Amino acid sequence: MAKPIVAIVGRPNVGKSTFFNYVCGRRISIVEDTPGVTRDRIYAEAEWRNRKFTLIDTGGIEPYSEDKIMQQMRRQAEVAIELADVIVFMVDAKEGMTASDKEIAAMLRKTSKPVILVANKVDNIGDPPPEIYEFYNLAMGDVEVVSSVHGLGMGDLLDRIFSFFPEEAPEETEEDVIKVAVVGKPNSGKSSLVNRLTGEERVIVSDIPGTTRDAIDTYVEKDGSKFVLIDTAGIRRKSRITENIERYSVLRSWTAIERSDVCVIMIDAQDGVTEQDAKIAGYAHEQGKASVIVINKWDLIKKETGTMEEYRKQVMEKLSFMQYAPVLFVSVKTGQRVHRLLELVKFVHEQASLRISTGMLNDLLNEATAMVQPPSDKGKRLKLYYAVQSAVKPPTFVIFMNDMELFHYSYERYLENQLRKSYGFEGTPIRFIPRERDEE
Repeated sequence: MAKPIVAIVGRPNVGKSTFFNYVCGRRISIVEDTPGVTRDRIYAEAEWRNRKFTLIDTGGIEPYSEDKIMQQMRRQAEVAIELADVIVFMVDAKEGMTASDKEIAAMLRKTSKPVILVANKVDNIGDPPPEIYEFYNLAMGDVEVVSSVHGLGMGDLLDRIFSFFPEEAPEETEEDVIKVAVVGKPNSGKSSLVNRLTGEERVIVSDIPGTTRDAIDTYVEKDGSKFVLIDTAGIRRKSRITENIERYSVLRSWTAIERSDVCVIMIDAQDGVTEQDAKIAGYAHEQGKASVIVINKWDLIKKETGTMEEYRKQVMEKLSFMQYAPVLFVSVKTGQRVHRLLELVKFVHEQASLRISTGMLNDLLNEATAMVQPPSDKGKRLKLYYAVQSAVKPPTFVIFMNDMELFHYSYERYLENQLRKSYGFEGTPIRFIPRERDEE
């Protein structure tokens, strides 16, 4: 199931990004003493007590500001609140309670989500300073006291956050069902595609509320294969956000991608591949998901000889990390080629699940190294001893060698190309894990 989502909100410069970086264990957010440095939501995976969760660092909320960037940051924070399971409301213990804190508290009291009030910048060990108690006037319950810089009080706070996580439950879908995330920027045709697929096949098993924030999981059967379509557009229904909606789609797509076996990445043919599309596709690639790129609204494009191939080339230039993904040109409106999509989804899922025997894999490795010698540096040459496939979805290969430092990216790409040439692996990323032999 999808990981719980924790959103950190508060006015600018109370230490949200420092807290975010401490919990995630690496410096992801930019930390400066200038209000408004974190303009967009930044999100990362964190873990506490063997439970992984998604942490969102939002830009500071300034309720009274007329500044357009500040207003945009407030909308970003509202989206994070909408999606969160738990909200961390951070205030500055050194500055004390402000009018902005009161406004944010009033906004948070309207949500049914659990809200934890956290006073940051309490840098001394011992009893909390008396100034902390004024924050009880915000009527947000007990105040957790922390120092994000020094890590004081973090364990207690994370325990409290953990206590509000939904109980872990296994996915209710059957094992042979292929979970398909339909992702992309708004207005690319995601919901229309789901409606077209379910309407054409006419074998919907059920429409049930999904486990992830108002998304609708639609179950479909075609030619004996079962699919569940995760429509990320459904998540928007309860949101009050109407402006700049495109900027809010990445996190919604992220939660769907995590749950999926295959990602259908919708591109608006009129817009081409945007930065937003590249971000969503990049996350699917990083997560090792099999993917199909769908170019929608193809009926609106003026065509000449070679138009489709030229467009495909442009898509692959923008999504150069995803050369393995098949591209399907469709019109959801007219139904053109939509019938081929589920067949393609099933195909790339099978490719991502492909397993090669150790004997065949090492025959390929020996042949590849004989054709193109491994690289060397300062008289020392890379030696590849043997390889085993350790996982599927995505296909993952452990290669034992004499020196990992010599295993250059270019040679890794060469081996990947040899694997694809021999076994296909169309639509799926391939992962290599280098190991020095004496580490066995």
